[in-house]
Amino acid sequence: MKKTVSLVVAALLAVVFVSAQSLTDGIKYISYGKSKSAIETLQKAYNANSKDPQTIYWYGQALLSQDQPDIKGAKSLYQKALQEGVNDAWIWVGLGHVELLEGGDMNAAKQKFEQAITATIETKGKNKGRANSAILTAIGRANADGSSKVGDPNYGIEKLKQAGELDKTSADIYVNMGILYQKLGGEMGGEAVKAYTEAISRDPKNALAMFYIGRIYGSQNNKDLMEQFYGNAVAADPTFPLVYLNWFNYYQNKDVNRAKEYLEKYIQYADKDCKTDYFNANYLFIAGKYQESLDKAKAMNAGDCKSYVMLPVLFAFNYDRLGDSTQAKSYLEKFFANAPLDKIEPVHYELAIKVFSKFPGSEATTAGYLQKAIDNDTSKDNRLKYYKQGADMFAKSANYAEQVKWLQKYNELKGTMGEFDHYTITKAALDAKDYVLTMSLAKNYITAFPDKPQGYTFNVKAAKSIDTANNTGLVFNAVLQQNEFLIKDTVKNKQALINNYYTLLSYYNDVLKDYPKALEICNNILTLVPGEPQTLRIKGIIEKNMNNKNKPPQPPARPATPQGGTGGTPAKPPTGTGSHK
Repeated sequence: MKKTVSLVVAALLAVVFVSAQSLTDGIKYISYGKSKSAIETLQKAYNANSKDPQTIYWYGQALLSQDQPDIKGAKSLYQKALQEGVNDAWIWVGLGHVELLEGGDMNAAKQKFEQAITATIETKGKNKGRANSAILTAIGRANADGSSKVGDPNYGIEKLKQAGELDKTSADIYVNMGILYQKLGGEMGGEAVKAYTEAISRDPKNALAMFYIGRIYGSQNNKDLMEQFYGNAVAADPTFPLVYLNWFNYYQNKDVNRAKEYLEKYIQYADKDCKTDYFNANYLFIAGKYQESLDKAKAMNAGDCKSYVMLPVLFAFNYDRLGDSTQAKSYLEKFFANAPLDKIEPVHYELAIKVFSKFPGSEATTAGYLQKAIDNDTSKDNRLKYYKQGADMFAKSANYAEQVKWLQKYNELKGTMGEFDHYTITKAALDAKDYVLTMSLAKNYITAFPDKPQGYTFNVKAAKSIDTANNTGLVFNAVLQQNEFLIKDTVKNKQALINNYYTLLSYYNDVLKDYPKALEICNNILTLVPGEPQTLRIKGIIEKNMNNKNKPPQPPARPATPQGGTGGTPAKPPTGTGSHK
């Protein structure tokens, strides 16, 4: 009897050990992006012990870890547990996680999280009266999942900090905290690196934390540090697939051969699933083998991968290169309609702009995609790319008013403006025929770059478009300001100065009747082109007008109209040598 009991106990212990090992392996597969292996492993653990709360929780997490998260499957799993009497904090956290991914009520999700915390308050030991660190970590993990619009990063960080105080060894706490800081965006990249660094200090072999740091530096175009931390991740665990995939993504448009090496490594260690099939086909595309890539895509579409979220954009890329814009457009529309925002990259929007621009009237649709990306991306660099893409698209379609709007948002987010930025937006405003805005932008341009000619040129052009009769003083003031710049190099700017002097001459003589100033302008012109006949003739007329003005009043007489124009001013200035660009 004792022997029988001992065998039963041993069997039970063996089951517990196998379940614990399966749980550990499954959790690792999730963090390594190996969803297929995670689901298979945790499903077996679940089938062996379907009443264990942690096993149920992690099996649900495996379902949520896929490229296309099985939110309904995870929700059904957690609800089934409750119905079968597994009324546990782990299940409540899982349901709160699902609710966040569904886009449900944030407060309702938090209520489940707080319920889980309350239920697991320690009743004895050194942490008596304090929350359970594992539950706090799971709550932080729930808020770290999904796009930047999913969850409450600050709430998650708060719970993870509490967990970090209670548990001095877990690295997962700080990996999730780093993700949450990245969700906050802005200047929080430094805080994210600190969190990942703390994870590494707790677990020096934590390849995931090293990978995340490398990815941050990669997003900042810091290649050296990116390579360093990716290398650290591989040194910590050569079987870690995600680092090879990100290396592939980095090099795919820079070094095809090196990209191929990383892709082969990724496929070696990753699950053999739709994702690996996709990246195989994608490599054929970047290698210029468009028809082969398309054939791979068709094979995927004919099998189990027909609903793979990235497949439509693979079709679109290949059809675009093969010259079938109609098919490319159709697949892009399907991709944008179904792909999660965190799967859509700047290169996909670049393709959309290229393809949709071939179909007049599609700009608004594309702009809608770009705006959606901007609203849901915390990366400043990515948002700048989207604004720039939108501005370029509207410039190409000659919708300059919209180009200006997108450039304004681009410059506002960028925070600084170089000369090219000033030039581009001011020219766009002029092309849009918004002359008031053009003058405002030109003045900013002149203030920022007083030694560059284009700001003055835009200002004068806009003024002339507003003050077409040159009788309000708007053109007069713009020309005076431009002359202050032009006078610095009278040889290079000779013709531009002559043109401007004639504009001033017209205003002084015809509008203000200020003949002494008009005479002064004539003399300035003659300094540049001595003896120029037309200017000499005008000078004579002005001098005569001055004399007549100083004489006593005479009976009215009809004056002869001087050759070359009316009112004493020629129709256009004489042409001198030199030019101004």
